[in-house]
Amino acid sequence: MDTVGDGLEEALQKAFTRPIPRSAGAQMRYLVKQLKGTRPVAELLGITQRTVERYVKDQIRKPRPELAERLERQVRGRWQPQVRARAKKLAATTTGIVIDTRARFGYTAAPGTTDDPRLRHLTVALPPEYAARLFDAQEAGATEPQLRDIAAEGLGEMYFRDRGRRAQGLDVEFTDVEHVEFDL
Repeated sequence: MDTVGDGLEEALQKAFTRPIPRSAGAQMRYLVKQLKGTRPVAELLGITQRTVERYVKDQIRKPRPELAERLERQVRGRWQPQVRARAKKLAATTTGIVIDTRARFGYTAAPGTTDDPRLRHLTVALPPEYAARLFDAQEAGATEPQLRDIAAEGLGEMYFRDRGRRAQGLDVEFTDVEHVEFDL
């Protein structure tokens, strides 16, 4: 996964206590229940209301690949909202979040030091305030560069500046992300 937003979503999905429904009919029934009707589900997925009804009744069992992917994404996004909220709250108030990334890190530092960007693989535990900022920004609809800036700030504070014990005034740039994964 190469985006911070997808990484945060994947971390929340690891907190699920039950797997999402597997069959297309079960997934469709779940969405119909959540959205309170077949018409909103049809509009959401870009199919006809009658097609939704046929999936609900198991008259159609195997969706087209692109519909199957949209259906699963919508179900995953709505699955176990209380578990998802509890995991966010715990990470934002108590445990923080662990980021594992392979990316190019560059920084601006005092004159005479090397500031050439280089590829690094880091696994760093970020404190709860950064987890809260990441989740709040994601809920507010922040763009990928904004989420990366928050992650870079957290990595800079925890890894490079060691909570203010070294490298004062160092600004970290987080670019060319090859891999990013979060764990709660």
